[in-house]
Amino acid sequence: MNVFLSYILLGLSLAAPIGPINAAQIDRGIRHGFMHSWLIGVGAVVADGVYMLVVYIGVVQFLETSFMQTFLWFFGCFVLMYTGIETFMNAGKIQLEYTRSSEPLIKSFFSGFLMSISNPLTILFWLGIYGSVLAKTAAAYESSQLILYSSAIFIGLLLWDIAMASVASSFRKYLTSNLLVVISFLSSLSLIGFGIYFGIQAFNNLFG
Repeated sequence: MNVFLSYILLGLSLAAPIGPINAAQIDRGIRHGFMHSWLIGVGAVVADGVYMLVVYIGVVQFLETSFMQTFLWFFGCFVLMYTGIETFMNAGKIQLEYTRSSEPLIKSFFSGFLMSISNPLTILFWLGIYGSVLAKTAAAYESSQLILYSSAIFIGLLLWDIAMASVASSFRKYLTSNLLVVISFLSSLSLIGFGIYFGIQAFNNLFG
């Protein structure tokens, strides 16, 4: 049980660093409430699961090719810039009486999924973190325990998503309209900033 809990804590620590997913969750929670914010995180967790599976079955050489990395940098740049600009354009429209259910839930899910699946840093992160965890666990435990501990990482990721969605959607009750607009602007600038960074990395990969 102690080992299982330690892997849940690992999942929490993997999800905690501030990045484009957390920025998008904060903005979506303020705009549309808990479910939209949570589904951003769920989409990201599904993408994480894809990369965990890729690491597990050993198909990492394909992701390590220069072409694939450049493509993902460009794709990540596009997704983050699009999301950031859309958020920026709509930031001034936030009002405290804003109708939360105006956006389809599936859009929030796919936003989180695309932001995470197109992020080369996610790939490197999972190759480094989960790859080392996999090697250590496989050497000491059976396959059934490996699946159990991998699921514990997922539980940690989902717990963080629930916490982020709860905090973001609760902010709305205590903040003024002007402050909500400021937070939304900051979230959009964060997403655009990550997008620019991804674009620079793609350019360096292509011409560097």
